[in-house]
Amino acid sequence: MGITFQVAKRSTCDRARVGAIIVKDKRILTTGYNGAPAGLPHCDDVGHLMVAGHCVRTLHAEQNAIIQAALHGVSVAGGTIYVTHQPCLTCAKMIINAGLRRVVYAGDYPDENAVAFLREAGVELVAFGRREEAPAVDETPLEGDRLRKADEMSDESLIYRMPAGFLWGVATAAHQNEGHNRNNQWAAWEQQPGRIHANQRSGKATDWWNLEVAAADFDRAAELGLNSLRLSVEWSRIEPEPGLFDQTALRKYAEMVRLLRARGLEPMVTLHHFTDPLWLAEIGGWENPLVADFFSRFTGRVVEALGDQVTLWCTVNEPIVYAASGYFDGVFPPGVKSLRRTINVLRNMLLAHGRAYRTIHRLQAAARVGLAHHMRLHLPADPTSAADRWAAANMNQIANNSTLAAITEGRLTPLIGYGQKVTYLIDTCDYIGLNYYTTILTAFAANRPTSFLARTFFDPRAEFSDPNPDGQPYGIIDPQGLYLSLKALAGYGKPIYITENGVPDADDDVRGRFIATHLLETWRAIQEGVDVRGYYHWTLVDNFEWTAAWALKFGLYALDPETGSRTARPSAAIYAQIAQANGIPRRLLQAVAPGYAVKLA
Repeated sequence: MGITFQVAKRSTCDRARVGAIIVKDKRILTTGYNGAPAGLPHCDDVGHLMVAGHCVRTLHAEQNAIIQAALHGVSVAGGTIYVTHQPCLTCAKMIINAGLRRVVYAGDYPDENAVAFLREAGVELVAFGRREEAPAVDETPLEGDRLRKADEMSDESLIYRMPAGFLWGVATAAHQNEGHNRNNQWAAWEQQPGRIHANQRSGKATDWWNLEVAAADFDRAAELGLNSLRLSVEWSRIEPEPGLFDQTALRKYAEMVRLLRARGLEPMVTLHHFTDPLWLAEIGGWENPLVADFFSRFTGRVVEALGDQVTLWCTVNEPIVYAASGYFDGVFPPGVKSLRRTINVLRNMLLAHGRAYRTIHRLQAAARVGLAHHMRLHLPADPTSAADRWAAANMNQIANNSTLAAITEGRLTPLIGYGQKVTYLIDTCDYIGLNYYTTILTAFAANRPTSFLARTFFDPRAEFSDPNPDGQPYGIIDPQGLYLSLKALAGYGKPIYITENGVPDADDDVRGRFIATHLLETWRAIQEGVDVRGYYHWTLVDNFEWTAAWALKFGLYALDPETGSRTARPSAAIYAQIAQANGIPRRLLQAVAPGYAVKLA
């Protein structure tokens, strides 16, 4: 004898109808289209369902009742859901997550987006013109060939699944998004002719300092199915003068974080993302021996203001990029070209990270604190050449290992030191943040002593992303490089968040494949024991890309800088499908990257 669970008589969806589901031996058999008999177990709350003693919220009457029952361990006959109207997009996402394989629905209320979404995920759709024509359910037990086929279509065979609790997010930065920053060294740099592509300026950026605009973008992130967002706070807003803290700015950041939390987005807050207050720049910036004191003081004020809503912190974004771009290549402010000063700045940033880590944990014992390391793996141009292998290893030591040794072992290794230990730097990362974009080939070059006896270049055989505005390559598309980076970081014994990964792609013909294949390589690393806990795509909306200004398009959403209008790119839907499924659906992977596969070690 079947057991009927009644669904609520009304719901938030106008298309909902009174209905019931019939359960027999933990299998859903059919739905009742004309109401459920009185006296059956149900919740009085609108849009809820009793399943196995649990009150489960539903949104669209009987079809969500079935989906939620499936999610609570009640199997659906033949993997088929029978509903009285065509699924909307919200229900389509739930159907996929519940592992259902076939939808039989009434033919009215068309929703083309939902149909496309389900078909992309390999769900079969069967339409009937009138509700009365909905077919009876096949109650034949699954056995023999039918059972074997059902097992073959199990959820794990359809998806490369990430671990439970995996964070799906996007990464952003204050100066690139907030707009109207006028009190930091980058704002001053933008005023100097020739420093920025086409002499463009950040201006209002994506206008996040207007919280209504920020909230709308947070809505977009939540609608994609994300559960986290990485953002930074602007030091020059919070401490516009040394020792003077702007409580209005701190309250605004607290409200920004609250808006994220209200949308189910866990904030990862970065304390320094390339910008310094003008007062700090005027006294030497990160060359000043007191900078760690200043940064620790600033960190404490931010944690006191946001700590009730934030536990996931990133102290410094890409210290190696900040130091090298500003003090070695001279393309970032202050435009210096000095190896000695580059080393001094990088060392001071790492020491300040250690101080900030201790400050955060003093104020918040449960905090998770790390930094975001830009990891561009140097691979030997000729793997059979001992000279090229040495050159690549040397460059990896300089660009990667020195930072990682400092924040894990507390050792200052070349070029920032000679092996000396700094006690307060030891074990100052609860996780390692990985910013990965591309790899680079390295060849030994005896005639390049000022370039560490190395010649670096992108593999000419590889696929290239959009170039920098000066025509020089930005990078190659190398998903396996992410896998190699994760495997290298695993040796430090810390959890890893991929704090940035993205590609400049104005016409969006690469990004969807880029996301899917890089995440597949992440899945591969996880299967081999690497502790990866989250992925933050760079970025949500096209933004001001430093010296490249508005030329490089990294956003899941295109931005018109003049009007501020956002337009979702097709890749946004691809990332959404992955995030909502907590993994890469195999059909999706084959659709965007035919033939791409990985082999586990």
